[in-house]
Amino acid sequence: MTSLTTQTLIITIFLLTIPTSFASPPSLEDVFAQCVTDFKPSNPKSPIQNYIYTQRSPNFLTILNNYVRNLRYFNNMTRKPVAIVAAADVTHIQATITCAKKLGLQLRIRSGGHDYDGMSYLSTIDFVVLDMFNLRSINIDPKLDTAWVQSGATLGEIYYGVANKSNDLRGFPAGICPGLGAGGHFSGGGYGNMMRKYGLSIDNIIDAKIVDAKGRVLDRSSMGEDLFWALRGGGAASFCVVLAWKIKLVPVPAKVTVFNIETFGNKGSVNTTELVAKWQEIADKIDNDLFIRLTLGSSNKTVKASFMGMYLGNSSNLLEIMNAKFPELGLIKRECIEMKWIESVLFWLGIPPGTAPTTNMLNRIPQKQIYLKRKSDYVQKPISRTGLESIFKIMTENENVTMAFNPYGGRMSEIPSTETAFPHRAGNMFKIQYAANWFVPGEAVAKDCLSQTERLFEAMSPYVSKNPREAFLNYRDVDIGKSLNSTYEEGKVYGVKYFKDNFEKLVKIKSRVDPDNFFRYEQSIPVLSSH
Repeated sequence: MTSLTTQTLIITIFLLTIPTSFASPPSLEDVFAQCVTDFKPSNPKSPIQNYIYTQRSPNFLTILNNYVRNLRYFNNMTRKPVAIVAAADVTHIQATITCAKKLGLQLRIRSGGHDYDGMSYLSTIDFVVLDMFNLRSINIDPKLDTAWVQSGATLGEIYYGVANKSNDLRGFPAGICPGLGAGGHFSGGGYGNMMRKYGLSIDNIIDAKIVDAKGRVLDRSSMGEDLFWALRGGGAASFCVVLAWKIKLVPVPAKVTVFNIETFGNKGSVNTTELVAKWQEIADKIDNDLFIRLTLGSSNKTVKASFMGMYLGNSSNLLEIMNAKFPELGLIKRECIEMKWIESVLFWLGIPPGTAPTTNMLNRIPQKQIYLKRKSDYVQKPISRTGLESIFKIMTENENVTMAFNPYGGRMSEIPSTETAFPHRAGNMFKIQYAANWFVPGEAVAKDCLSQTERLFEAMSPYVSKNPREAFLNYRDVDIGKSLNSTYEEGKVYGVKYFKDNFEKLVKIKSRVDPDNFFRYEQSIPVLSSH
């Protein structure tokens, strides 16, 4: 026993006498963890060390993977963050910003959305992920007019909470995917099947709480109207971290009516070309209470069209409108399903009515992950029947890609394009989402699906917006330009596609509120070069 103790003592003395130059320097993750732990002010009830995951933490990969929605960007080759801070208190956000800045680390902010091109959990340089999933409180005011929702709350949690609290008489206009995080979804615009009636999510946001590059907590009055304007559609991750949004709730009827009519090719009495041509004529001009999304796909060399609709009212009124404006679709009473607005959320997910409880929309982690690519376009003039036929032909040659046409008009056309940073308003008939999904790893499959998407996207160029060819920020697409430290000129390449004439104003605001370009990613708003 004595000899062991002596031995230990000798080793200890030896270690203490080694010149410090031989000692291994602390790792970047240790230095970062120490920095955030030492940060003041802190909340003793919520110590930050309980919410930091470094690469040595046993559940680091699980936490990272929980909100990865595209397997293309999660494998052994992709660079992993130095640390993930799963913030549970505003001081955690302040500490993360301060220490990332001090150590020259890239900051990536993640609120649980789709993030199609992985920008919230990827970087080419050392970076930290600020994950918002713990910050998800929803406080609904007693009059049911407004609610404060934190950025990590999902749309499903918001819808469920609002419907429950209001006895199904209130809703909120946002996306059809309940797993989307409010933070990113709202700040990019946020659209869904009530946009023709109520506009986008941002058109119903009246305040926000943010943490800026200096670590200050600001609201609408202290941040100023310019920055509040930029956050609504300009992508908050270029400017700050949004802690919470104050949303304006909207009335929904006791019953809404949904339907989904599918057609295949041009056979017998069904003429898909004619139906799509007619949809283009009416979709953005029909009753504002009615939203009909058209999805086009192809299998076995046959084009399939799906007309999926929601009407904020009962089936009798819906049938009257459809018989007058779109009789060609042949919608009949049996195909109209009346349900509560909250139940319609599951219908839009493809879950048959009555087969799952509405609590299903509270699931935060999807059961299945996929490989994917998304792109977007805007259409301002009807596509001719000849044009549609040639598009259908391209689709039958590239069967891995579908297109979803989302109609505009209604409230979307009434709000000026300068009212918020989101510019795609009057003049747009519909927006297109191109979608390719695949389920197996490997370069060959990925290459094939990506080139199919590109071929269809190219073939659509005569029919979509031009100079610029517009794109939707929430359908992140690195193909349209990217640079981590964008100069003004590089940023303009993708900036005018996402923001059109609002780009210049966004650059000025960015240069003022974040002149050091701390909040940056591959498609962020650049700062003016004079800074």
